[in-house]
Amino acid sequence: MTKADIISNIVEETGLERVEALKAVESFMTTIKSSLSKGQNVYLRGFGSFIVKQRAEKTGRNISKNTTIIIPAHNIPSFKPAKTFVDDVKTNVKVK
Repeated sequence: MTKADIISNIVEETGLERVEALKAVESFMTTIKSSLSKGQNVYLRGFGSFIVKQRAEKTGRNISKNTTIIIPAHNIPSFKPAKTFVDDVKTNVKVK
């Protein structure tokens, strides 16, 4: 499912204009991105949490030059689904 598909579903379910639905989805994503970039986690009850995870410093290898490199500690965005979300997917997704 793409962002366009999500917007189409919102338009069908709510009766909003397509432009308004697009603005709402864009605003939602912008708000989450800006909160995470400030180090603030976003909790959506029944859906999940957008959180900032700290990755520790580690040693990596540059295979082409056969050298060792240090990958510094850094933060990454992550999504942790709510238990009800996970249970719903487990019971409703059919494996091909």
